[in-house]
Amino acid sequence: MTAQLTVVDHPLVQHKLTLMRDKDRSTKGFRQLLHEVSHLLAYEVTRDLPMTTRTIETPLTTMQAPVLEGKKLALISILRAGNGLLDGVLDLIPSARVGFVGLYRDEQTLEPVQYYFKVPSGLDARRAIVVDPMLATGNSAAAAISLLKDEGATDISFLCLLAAPEGIARLAQAHPDVRVVTAAVDERLNEIGYILPGLGDAGDRMFGTK
Repeated sequence: MTAQLTVVDHPLVQHKLTLMRDKDRSTKGFRQLLHEVSHLLAYEVTRDLPMTTRTIETPLTTMQAPVLEGKKLALISILRAGNGLLDGVLDLIPSARVGFVGLYRDEQTLEPVQYYFKVPSGLDARRAIVVDPMLATGNSAAAAISLLKDEGATDISFLCLLAAPEGIARLAQAHPDVRVVTAAVDERLNEIGYILPGLGDAGDRMFGTK
């Protein structure tokens, strides 16, 4: 595993994750819980954002107050499941720029196939946070990050709900400079590349599809 890994073990995160794992959780309930957990994960992935100060007037006096420094963040969703995390992070960072990487996994090879790519300009001067609920094989995450680097991104974090050891290792090998923030590292992948014990297909559970 990579030294860039952060597991958010906050009790609220772990409790909500357990509720999401339950196979009987409704689509509505799963979607709402993912939205709530994304808020909590967003705090961790943005913990070290650069700060500066500016002069403001409070009702009582003048002060030097802390504010974020630099260009606005870029949030990059790996479609389609990434949008479940994206919406919650945007609640906290509504001014962020947003991009999308469309990738689906070939069920035979488990390799990613690209079908869409649209990201903000100026990635060389922005922190990019890539969001996708599951880091399974790591192939889609690695491919998406490679595309972002081709666009000039140099400061990249990956935010997910669940990760498998195989996916963490794959991402660390391909992009050792990328920090991974997740709520849990599960046991392993099964023979068809799904995380065990996991929670199933996050996209299907979020959107009510099969």
